[in-house]
Amino acid sequence: MPEISYSQGMTKYMYEKGIKIFDYPRFAEPFKETIRANAERIAKENGAEIEFIRKAGVRKESIISEKIEKRGNHPGIVHIISAMEACTTYKPWHNKTTGKTFLKPDTSKCLHYYFYFIDEQVGLGYVRVPTWCPFRLQVYVNGHNLLASEMGKAGIKYTMMDNAFDSLEDVGKAQELSDNISIEKLHRKLDEFAWQFCPVYKDLNLRYHWSVMQVEYATDIVFKKQESLQRIYSELVATAIHTVKPENIATFLGHKLDPRYEGEVGNNYNVRIKGSRIKHTMGSVSIKMYDKFSKILRIETTSNDISFFKHFREVVHRDGTTSHEMAPLKKNIYSLSFLTDNLKASNRRYLEFISAFDNKEVGRKGLRMSLHQKVKTIGTTKGLTFSVSRIYWF
Repeated sequence: MPEISYSQGMTKYMYEKGIKIFDYPRFAEPFKETIRANAERIAKENGAEIEFIRKAGVRKESIISEKIEKRGNHPGIVHIISAMEACTTYKPWHNKTTGKTFLKPDTSKCLHYYFYFIDEQVGLGYVRVPTWCPFRLQVYVNGHNLLASEMGKAGIKYTMMDNAFDSLEDVGKAQELSDNISIEKLHRKLDEFAWQFCPVYKDLNLRYHWSVMQVEYATDIVFKKQESLQRIYSELVATAIHTVKPENIATFLGHKLDPRYEGEVGNNYNVRIKGSRIKHTMGSVSIKMYDKFSKILRIETTSNDISFFKHFREVVHRDGTTSHEMAPLKKNIYSLSFLTDNLKASNRRYLEFISAFDNKEVGRKGLRMSLHQKVKTIGTTKGLTFSVSRIYWF
């Protein structure tokens, strides 16, 4: 809520409401009880429980996976988790020199609720709700689930593995739906979540402003046979580790590497339980490549600050004049449409880069053998069915 999301704004709000600054804790306390009572009501109505987690290292995703395995994937509340976590807040302050009383920014710990749900429109997600002012919400949803919902409405058949599509009836139509996901519909859904899980904003007579905290955009190359990907994947990673330089990373992300740049730029390779991954980082943005289920080659650009990217827009200057120029993206959710173009282009540039790698002779022999077998199988058919599909996902 922009009006109270910073200390000066909260101070102004309290003065306008005729509330004494040193009564701030007393002012905020009833809202805490409202959120707690609302969480207990939601749990009761949905036959769920509120699980309090004391240890910080507990993986919430593992808990939710177990719950879904037991209850199934039908829409509704999956589980509610509560935990004491850090939060931003304010403290009353009186400046003896100026004689002014106001609120100063502060950090503390308060109880947070994690409402995990399966929604018909956005699928599995959660809303993180703090119990203390200024009640900044955090919402997580996955774009693949959003797209799956749209394809269901359009009658397009598909199969999913986790958050990836491993088969699609109509790739072109699916891509079209992905490119045209409605931000307005997403906005309305976020407002619904605020209404359902954090009703105190209505008592404050304010509205939520939704901004982008982190966003990922993936390009998936789906292989019909796992061995086809595994034959080339280790070579792709090894070559990328030794080939990708800082200037290449900047180019992937649509930038030029300025000698004055002081942020982090580099490569990182690690091996996980599910496979290996190479990650190229430039400040708050990264692009990575990994094999998903040994069947899907995923290229994924992640941004923790979307103002890293630019687009042509109207800029309002301090003197009140305006101009149209290339400027950083604003962090509100309506920048997602422009951000999609930037992230898709980053993935495409990376794919073009790794596509230029030279294959080893064994790979070339395997490819010739695979094509020869496919031609024999197809016989007199006029066209060949490729074993790889390139798919861009939001």
